[in-house]
Amino acid sequence: MLIQPPPSDAAPGRPAGPVAATPGAAHERVYRALRTRIMHGEMLPGVALTLRGVGKEFGVSMTPAREAVRRLAAEGALTLSASGRVSTPVLSNDRIEELAAIRALLEPELATRALPRAHNALIERLEAVNTTIMEVTARGDAAGYIRANLDFHRTLYLRAQAPAMLALAETVWLQLGPTMRLLYDRLQRTEVPRHHRLIVAALRAGDEPGLRLAVRSDVTQGLRMLAQ
Repeated sequence: MLIQPPPSDAAPGRPAGPVAATPGAAHERVYRALRTRIMHGEMLPGVALTLRGVGKEFGVSMTPAREAVRRLAAEGALTLSASGRVSTPVLSNDRIEELAAIRALLEPELATRALPRAHNALIERLEAVNTTIMEVTARGDAAGYIRANLDFHRTLYLRAQAPAMLALAETVWLQLGPTMRLLYDRLQRTEVPRHHRLIVAALRAGDEPGLRLAVRSDVTQGLRMLAQ
């Protein structure tokens, strides 16, 4: 892949010309794009990917495509079989239960840590995200719904000032992305999740037990329905 730098970037005495994109930059770009796509449920479980297809889509060689896929496989966002087949994960009921349990442990704790910093600006931001959820739900936009739903949680958890815990939560979200799309298709959402309203109400009231319960219910109820 060639990139033409602007003339002003040319070193004195050296003619400007196309330079090769560094493999690291190409790998990071592909990784970030695929990661976002998987986390937001833009692909259903069991969708196959090929290195050739990834490379062609992003305009990169096989090497950065392979590195991006390997990195995502290490995070559990993709499944890499012994034969080399790459696909989005198809989670067993036990795996869904396990990931739901991790969310039930991590996310109420993040919300509790955020509670002392839950000022009006945060609450207004969460209400704005809920409005976005209502809009994308009306359009039947599954990926938009999942993206806005995660934005709701991330916006709250950033106030916890616990980056290691949030990184763990995001790894779980990443592994669950395709499954969340399957859940959305099954539930056929028509409004903002009830527990989001309960979370906002608990934040307004400074109600820690109510907040923990609302978050736990919100992040596990649908997933456990899938595992039944």
